[in-house]
Amino acid sequence: MKKTTVGIFAHVDAGKTTLCEALLFRAGVIRRLGRVDHRDSWFDTHALERSRGVTIFSKQASFTLGDTGFTLLDTPGHVDFAAEAERTMPVTDMAVMVISGTAGVQSHTATLWKLLRRYRIPTLLFITKMDMYTPGSAEILRSIRMLLSPNAVDFTGGISDGVLSGSLQEEIAALDEGLMNSYLDGSAITSEDAAALFEQNRLFPCVFGSGLRLDGVDDLISSLLALAPSRSYGDVPAAKVFKITRDRNDSRLTNLKVTGGSLHVRDTVSYRAADGTQYSEKITGIRIYSGEKYTSVDSVSSGDVAAVSGLDHTFAGGGIGAETDVFMPVLEPVMVYRIALPAGSDPRTVLPKLSVLEEEDPLLRIVWDERLGEIHANIMGDLQGEVLKSLIESRFGLNVGIDEGHVLYKETVASPVEGIGHFEPLRHYAEVHLIIQPNEPGSGVEYGSICHTDDLAINWQRLILSSLEEKQHVGVLGGFPLTDVRILLASGRAHLKHTEGGDFREASWRAVRQGLMNAENVLLEPFYNYRLIVPSELTGRAINDIRAMSGDFITEQMPDGNTILTGSVPVSEMQGYASSVASYTAGRGSLSCVSAGYRPCHDAERVLAEAGYDPERDVRNTPDSVFCRHGAGFIVKWNEVPEYMHLDAAMKREKGSADHPRSGSMNLDEKALESLMEREFGPIRRRQYGEASVVREASGADDSYSRKSRLILDGYNVIFAWDDLNELSKRSLDLARTRLMDIMSDYSGFTGTGTVIVFDAYRSADNLGKRFNHHGVDVVFTDSGQSADAYIEKLSNEIGKDESVKVVSSDTLVRTGASRSGVMHMSSRSLREEVDRVSDRISSLIKQHDGSSPSRLGDFLDDEVIEKWRQILNL
Repeated sequence: MKKTTVGIFAHVDAGKTTLCEALLFRAGVIRRLGRVDHRDSWFDTHALERSRGVTIFSKQASFTLGDTGFTLLDTPGHVDFAAEAERTMPVTDMAVMVISGTAGVQSHTATLWKLLRRYRIPTLLFITKMDMYTPGSAEILRSIRMLLSPNAVDFTGGISDGVLSGSLQEEIAALDEGLMNSYLDGSAITSEDAAALFEQNRLFPCVFGSGLRLDGVDDLISSLLALAPSRSYGDVPAAKVFKITRDRNDSRLTNLKVTGGSLHVRDTVSYRAADGTQYSEKITGIRIYSGEKYTSVDSVSSGDVAAVSGLDHTFAGGGIGAETDVFMPVLEPVMVYRIALPAGSDPRTVLPKLSVLEEEDPLLRIVWDERLGEIHANIMGDLQGEVLKSLIESRFGLNVGIDEGHVLYKETVASPVEGIGHFEPLRHYAEVHLIIQPNEPGSGVEYGSICHTDDLAINWQRLILSSLEEKQHVGVLGGFPLTDVRILLASGRAHLKHTEGGDFREASWRAVRQGLMNAENVLLEPFYNYRLIVPSELTGRAINDIRAMSGDFITEQMPDGNTILTGSVPVSEMQGYASSVASYTAGRGSLSCVSAGYRPCHDAERVLAEAGYDPERDVRNTPDSVFCRHGAGFIVKWNEVPEYMHLDAAMKREKGSADHPRSGSMNLDEKALESLMEREFGPIRRRQYGEASVVREASGADDSYSRKSRLILDGYNVIFAWDDLNELSKRSLDLARTRLMDIMSDYSGFTGTGTVIVFDAYRSADNLGKRFNHHGVDVVFTDSGQSADAYIEKLSNEIGKDESVKVVSSDTLVRTGASRSGVMHMSSRSLREEVDRVSDRISSLIKQHDGSSPSRLGDFLDDEVIEKWRQILNL
């Protein structure tokens, strides 16, 4: 039987839960329709949900139609609980986006749509409330095509017993040239043709109706049955964790979807916790939930969604067994709230209780601010704050206060700086020199090493990097979290007798602070990308508002008499503006906002004045060092540390290179690196066309591509993380490997990036210990008894002194090994996004090459290479 997980997503009050009721009623799961306003809906069972009339927690229900078993996931629609909705997306096979016919595409609708596209989830749209006053299905469809996708097609009444109507066939054929040719030749467009386009995110069916009156629900079910994607799974036990909950008896439950093999009660499974620690624990129970009720079962198989007990260290976004891809959410809170404890409460006893809630919602990030003596939590908005307050009271009996939130500011550096930390009280010794560099926006804090093992033993280097990673570093402007920086270990010194592990921890933390005290620091604040629609006569009012909020804008006049303004604006200025729009447009306007990341603060002077932070008085984050003289330790102020330091300054050894401060003394030079690569893989075969720099100039590629950049790929992890290669591997693993080699060969040729792909030996016994070069890409099949993890860490140690080396894997073990080796790492999904971006550039260049005017790319890429890219891009 085919198994399909369907996620239901919508803007709040669009009619999502009502539609879920209708689906369950038609499927025979329930005998009567519940209603949100009657507080008796099947899914909204929590007291907080029924009292507030909104979905807060995602719930599941299961039913069977024909030969397909469906698991329905009802997700929250309110923007404050968007993270809960996003957590279900990695386990969703297809989605239903519910849109209110009276309100149309709303702000949160657009946000959810972008997330669904990011996760490449095939999506149907159900436009509900068509029994009320609406602009009409034709006008709504036109709006959907303009705001969401031009590939939206009306499926209402278009499928009968799996057969498509003639008009629907014509519309679907128009979306694909091959189908159009077949259709014009007299061939019918089948539901299988539609399902293929749907799974490729090239077709978005729309069904119009009313969930409350059951109008269009049968058409929706027919579409679900006809388009449900077929998933094939491996035999090795694996599961994706998407949620942690607790039942009424406070038992911890791990909500997961089985993505390989099967899981049984009393099975011992292995997984990694959020901190990278490996655990092996026994499953003590398995539950299949439907609403608030559940059925205990002995086992679940691939495609099932269940809750298991007995696993105490799992986390939302993690994997179990062979599932190693870690889910990293896109949506993050941009507001911080203070949790005020009742009089007489001890924070030391309250914090462990609140950490249980953080397990269930990891983005809360409940922390104790030692400097202010307060408990802080990251919260999406006021409603989530009210719900959190109610949960704390009902579960722990604490009547806490949630203060008015403020924007979560962050800090970064504008240019590279060296930080020095020395820790030498009596019978202790450690000195650390770090390079702190600005990094790409949204990259967070990355760590690496350019320190040679001749200068500092590798075990000390690993200890320093792990010590740096375990602490959330704060800036020196306002004490806000540090972000978008790369911290590199440049040099260090230990004492044979007196150095202990904690010494390097103290020295490295002090080095970060000392560097920041000397740096050109930048205060960052979160921004929104907004889309504001107002009647044309109110355009001037809207523009004045945006200017007053320090935002930018582009205007577009629409034929319906409205004006669309798009641009970016600080989050701090946009608070409450949606209500103002509704007020001054008399409900005719709409505002949608999507997070645009962090940018320099528009009002830094005011923010820092209000923060009143003095970095020299922050004793938990001191920039000063400790030296020893006459048998006693003494404090040296941060600005005097260079006069006392025992090692030479790292940045003095490099002249004129801000991005690579010690490439002359600490890194392998290009010849040495080439020699090492030739020793490992044989002679390097040069490209037969021009230098990559010239190709990049012709293509307009950015300067981030460098001939010295090198990628080390965890081959099988990448294959199983990329949807197309994963599907291909189920037919032939050898074809999937070759396809990956071809893609990376062309990617490397275009970008000038050196690439090594490492495959585990145990999956390919015929290739044990094999090494060869595939069109410029070095390929390794490890020796018998050697895992890809171990080989990648070994190779990283040898060539990883160049900070541009990156390990590509979503396996926590491999990424941890990369950090120990002092090199950067990126996820397999991130590499796919980068490859797609390069593919888009190459696609445009190939089309330009085919035109009448000559392209510079044609001077360097021969026809064979261009034809290969045509095949990859399906041109």
